Amino acid sequence: MNTKVNFAGIEMKNPVTVASGTFGYGREYSDFFDLGKLGAIITKGTSLRPKSGNKPPRVCETASGMLNSIGLQNPGVKYFAENDLPNLRKFDTKIIVNACGSSIDEYVELCKILNTLDIDGVELNLSCPNVKEGCMAFGNTYEGVRKVTSSVREVLEKPLIVKLTPNVTNIAEIAKGVEDGGADAVSLINTLLGMKIDINTRRPVLANNTGGLSGPAIKPVAVRMVYQVSQAVKIPIMGLGGIMNGEDAIEFMLAGASVISIGAGNFIDPYTSVKTVEGIEKYMKKYNIENITDIVGTVEMN
Repeated sequence: MNTKVNFAGIEMKNPVTVASGTFGYGREYSDFFDLGKLGAIITKGTSLRPKSGNKPPRVCETASGMLNSIGLQNPGVKYFAENDLPNLRKFDTKIIVNACGSSIDEYVELCKILNTLDIDGVELNLSCPNVKEGCMAFGNTYEGVRKVTSSVREVLEKPLIVKLTPNVTNIAEIAKGVEDGGADAVSLINTLLGMKIDINTRRPVLANNTGGLSGPAIKPVAVRMVYQVSQAVKIPIMGLGGIMNGEDAIEFMLAGASVISIGAGNFIDPYTSVKTVEGIEKYMKKYNIENITDIVGTVEMN
């Protein structure tokens, strides 16, 4: 069985990655298993300068999922390069840095620095607020996505993946902006906007009032969006949203994802990602599948 995948020019031993913001920089999870068993690690969102994030409480549990409003807290790219990247490079896996910024200029400056680092790719987080446009997320419009993608493409020599928010009217149109901007791949979905209210205090549980919903609750929405995007673009897709096991991963791949990413599942069971690799192999054996890439986008619609 061949589980290898060439994703956006990144040679991965298997199609399993971990979602930005759910795996930190790998240190904690390396206590549980060899990170080299993963196809790739996507780092916590990293910005040009350190960010303190939102005030707590920033995380709460919901039915079949969780809400978070971390606010992209991170130590900044300089600290990452000096302290976290050397540790990640100890493992036989690919390293993809999730990059965030509050203006196109910040994205460009950050990616110029990432160009110089020993990493395998960059995932642009376009759910970040565009300060110069009244804090609207870059990923909300075709033109916003195309503009920031093309600006980064001009300076970035690494493989470029763009991560999209699902909080839009037409996800396929937004994905076209990624493709037209020159990205090598698209990643979806990021979290869905949600809220939880404490009925005793009559206040939102999160200090920021709303947060991003992740976990099994969002999987059907994510699968649908991956399928829609697969019909609209030619660049490869990274699918994520509620994946908990190999069966979930296969569902995303049938819908059109070349690789998958595990997020909230990491909090429930730190071994979720390696169990997913095993689950994919089990499926391949059951159906006598020689190359995992053969199943991508093979769903037969009614």
